[in-house]
Amino acid sequence: MSSELLLVIILALVFEFLNGMRDSSNIVATMISSRAFHPQTALGMTAIAEFLGPFLFGVTVAKTIGSDIVDSHILTLDALIACLLGAIIWNLITWFFGIPSSSSHALIGGLIGAVFVSVGLGAIKFQGLYKVLIALFTSPLIGFVAGFIILRAILFMAQHATPRVNDLFRNGQFFTAVGLAFSHGTNDAQKTMGIITLSLIIGGHLSAFTVPFWVILASAATMAVGTALGGWRLIRTLGGKFYKIRPVHSFATQLTSALVILSASFIGLPVSTTQVVSSAIIGVGSSERFGKVRWSVAGDILTAWIVTIPVSALFSAGIYWLINAMK
Repeated sequence: MSSELLLVIILALVFEFLNGMRDSSNIVATMISSRAFHPQTALGMTAIAEFLGPFLFGVTVAKTIGSDIVDSHILTLDALIACLLGAIIWNLITWFFGIPSSSSHALIGGLIGAVFVSVGLGAIKFQGLYKVLIALFTSPLIGFVAGFIILRAILFMAQHATPRVNDLFRNGQFFTAVGLAFSHGTNDAQKTMGIITLSLIIGGHLSAFTVPFWVILASAATMAVGTALGGWRLIRTLGGKFYKIRPVHSFATQLTSALVILSASFIGLPVSTTQVVSSAIIGVGSSERFGKVRWSVAGDILTAWIVTIPVSALFSAGIYWLINAMK
């Protein structure tokens, strides 16, 4: 195994660790804020479910990332190194400032920037790229609408219930949170699997796109470790800055997010857990009362979503230029 290939694998696992640490906030923020679970219990439960997700629901998303966006016959390992470094740097910047931006956007942006400066647009499979971009940009809207409708349906069914119904929503979060964690592990861990498998093809260790078992194991385990450590800066943003979250809000948000992300995973579409959960939180809050949501916070997050792809693309393009300048 060449040093470049080994570096790609290490960087991919670092990216996955940060992804797990950042995106753990998406899974546990509402259940912690609604006091359904103790923080460490929520993180531990989520880490286990995320580890099991890729083994239970397959690797369709990994194939999309690794074989449907770029041409492995033209791409170089240096380009993948630049892609991952660009995505990692942007993730660290947004984590430091507590901004729940999309790791998926950062990875796609990094890939586009590195490919463009290394081998040109000819290596990009635009049909696959368009499919990924459509999924990334429409899933938040779907999350918002679904969250709005699901809370309305829940409130309608519970309109004659006693206050004890809150216990149902609080305890029911065990199932919705596990479902959301499964969906996150299934979708997000596969992105790293796709990059590592792509690097193995470029490095001559694989002749066709087939994800080795050790890649699944390493990616899932790394995400689970990152999740267990938790991203407390982002948990505070998602768990309390939009509005005061009660058990019914948390239950509806988790149910909405799990349905959207699992549906995308089954058809091989990579989506942003951060975007889906954030938009579901906003949709759920708007469903109860439009003025309930602190829209200034939502605006800051929207700005981060919009700039993530171009900024991470610029980072990876600059890093690739530096790599070649030092050779």
